[in-house]
Amino acid sequence: MRIIAGLAGRLAIKVPSAVARPTTDFVRQAVFSILGERVERARVLDLFAGSGALGLEALSRGAASCVFIDEHRQAVQVITDNLTKSRLSGGHVVRAEVSAYLRRDIATYDLIFADPPYVKRPGDPDAIGALLGGDLLRPRLAADGWLIAEVAAHQPSPAGAGWSLVDRREYGGSAILLYAPVIAA
Repeated sequence: MRIIAGLAGRLAIKVPSAVARPTTDFVRQAVFSILGERVERARVLDLFAGSGALGLEALSRGAASCVFIDEHRQAVQVITDNLTKSRLSGGHVVRAEVSAYLRRDIATYDLIFADPPYVKRPGDPDAIGALLGGDLLRPRLAADGWLIAEVAAHQPSPAGAGWSLVDRREYGGSAILLYAPVIAA
């Protein structure tokens, strides 16, 4: 696994063994092609960060800052190591459960990445559905910001009041969902 482009382009990064399914280079390349210039100077939040690959890619491509959130100790250490190795500035790593972090956070972000474990069987938790259906995430996203979520390709796109699905693209077993906040008139 590597950072694809930008200041730290082609740098190999570590992936924690606790992360069973990191976002592939191909899918990350597709995501950042879609985002284009939105990344430059963006304030980024990387939820369920794992290796930090999405946030690191954003920093490498010119994001102003990125807060990486993961509840696993090993993931937090790997992200910290990857930030040090990449020499990218603007990264801050927090060990926390996503909902707990969002409850106490007061910042707003231009881009929020959310790549939780996939829903594999009926009854598995749907973290994206919970984020869209709750009231914790929406206040964290800037009015013109985007939520970029990754789910299994077989999973329908979750919906939530106050959110508009802008785009859905499938790459193998993954689907990338782009959401924008609905602005009240």
